[in-house]
Amino acid sequence: MSLFEALWRSGALRTLDHALAQSLRRLDALDGGAATPDLVLAGTALASLAVGHGHAGFDPARPQLLVDDESNGGRFDWPPAAEWHAALAGSRWISTPDSTASAPTDAPLVLESGLLYLRRYREYEHRLAQRLRRIAAQPPPGAGSDALAPLFALLFPDAGPGPSIDPAAIDATVEATSMDSTSINATSIDHQARAAALALRRSLLLVTGGPGTGKTTTITRLLVLLVAQARHAGQPAPRIALAAPTGRAAERMAESLRQALAVMGAIPGIDPALLEALPTGASTLHRLLGTIPDSPRFRHDADHPLPFEVVVVDEASMVDLPLMCKLAEAVADGARLILLGDPDQLPSVEAGDVLAAIVQASNSATTPLAGHRVHLRRGYRQAGTFELAPLAAAVREGDATTTLALLRGGDLAGVHFHESRLDPLDGAEGDALLTHWRALADAPDPLTALTQAGRVRLLAALRDGPQGARGLNARIEEALAGRQRGHVAGYFPGRLLLITENSYRHQLFNGDVGVCLPDANGTPVAWFPGSGDVRSFHPAALPAHESAFAMTVHKAQGSEFDTVWLQLPRNDGRGLSRELLYTALTRARRQLHLCASEAVLRGALGRHAARVSGLGERLRGHGSGGAA
Repeated sequence: MSLFEALWRSGALRTLDHALAQSLRRLDALDGGAATPDLVLAGTALASLAVGHGHAGFDPARPQLLVDDESNGGRFDWPPAAEWHAALAGSRWISTPDSTASAPTDAPLVLESGLLYLRRYREYEHRLAQRLRRIAAQPPPGAGSDALAPLFALLFPDAGPGPSIDPAAIDATVEATSMDSTSINATSIDHQARAAALALRRSLLLVTGGPGTGKTTTITRLLVLLVAQARHAGQPAPRIALAAPTGRAAERMAESLRQALAVMGAIPGIDPALLEALPTGASTLHRLLGTIPDSPRFRHDADHPLPFEVVVVDEASMVDLPLMCKLAEAVADGARLILLGDPDQLPSVEAGDVLAAIVQASNSATTPLAGHRVHLRRGYRQAGTFELAPLAAAVREGDATTTLALLRGGDLAGVHFHESRLDPLDGAEGDALLTHWRALADAPDPLTALTQAGRVRLLAALRDGPQGARGLNARIEEALAGRQRGHVAGYFPGRLLLITENSYRHQLFNGDVGVCLPDANGTPVAWFPGSGDVRSFHPAALPAHESAFAMTVHKAQGSEFDTVWLQLPRNDGRGLSRELLYTALTRARRQLHLCASEAVLRGALGRHAARVSGLGERLRGHGSGGAA
């Protein structure tokens, strides 16, 4: 049996993957040519499957990243990578362009630096790398203004003498404070001030750090400096756009910026006009770029750039390759692009791991992105009675021994380990969770209900299965609704809803959470947060949605809760990783409850959420390289 046929019969391929390969076979037959080689058919199907798994391309040297050979009895006869490459390079359906050139449009696939791409995704990588390098090479306007020094001292009063705005002094700061001379490891207010000084000289800036490390505070102060810089130059304040991948993340970003502005507003000597020039709202990236109905394109692109001098994007780890490419191309020449994110979190749900690639490229002093990354390390988010930092560090490093010792020791305030527990709804703690959710139905108003709902969230590693979000939600609904479950199609008072697709007509976006409560007439209504208030929708008018008492860790990215319950499945699986665990536990602000067995924890901590991509190598100027 051929490899292609074996993959199809085993269920490893999706119908979409199989159909793409079959289309090449049919076209070869119609043209009267030779039969399509089996390795070309298998490679084509796996390149399609790779995108579905979040990879930018398929690596013939590591097919096991896509196909679990062990579950199929190890029966796949994988060829040597060199043999596979030779077969692919000889196909008329696969182009082999120079790394600096666009791929020809007459071939649906591209073979480059050992990776097999669907042409569209190779072009996304190629175009994004070109655009980011171009932005990085542009000198920002107004750099080196010593007139900003007094304002700097006000914004960073604990920074000692403070960094000079002089370019030579800033470069010296990078050398003095960085482990590798390319990024600043900011572990104090002093280093945050130096980070802001460095940022004034960058058109492309990546600010990374874990939850609560002060990314938004640092950027807010930087934006104030940019407004002051324009004023000193006799120019209008720069137009600034704030955006994030999801509606909830955008809402959190705007809230954090407003809080930072309120703190700065209380500082004597800061001109209120500088603060008033900053935006107080943020949008989703799709809304910022301008969606076009029934089209993958946006209203803003390279030919119709965004009308902003500064574009700031939060939660950059969630932005996939196609969207980041379209965003970068829509940034106007001469404008700044600032990306905020945590490189240790899960990568985007869709294809690509852009944040990791930029971090990878910034870690070498000889690449075009050297000196364009600031890494903040000190954490501020968690409450004083919540000792999450040691656990987060152990999980981030994949140190299973230390992680289990910390969990079993019981010495971390606010951290609770329910070892081998498979049902978070069982026992006294489960009763407390259900009591919390039942109380939502009795909230005095929808805004109070939404606030209360955001204090506790049950997270699941998987979507399906007994420990998955769907199964848990079904059980919670049954417990809360009881006999009312069939009433008005299950939209009982207190039911939490999660939007799962963007609806620009409703201004509801993937990840938004609402609550069902009756209106003044007793009619069941779904209430969602608005601009400082709530908005109501008839349940039948909502876009695609599901219950939100439990949600997957992926869906929780960009959110935070006072108390997080994390339920891991009974058995280990390739979908579990240290990045998933780290993302889940850092959603908690005050308490974490972890339900898992030692075996599953060890399996997850020993696994990276690896993505096959050549973007890091392209950003370094070496073409694609198949990094994961």
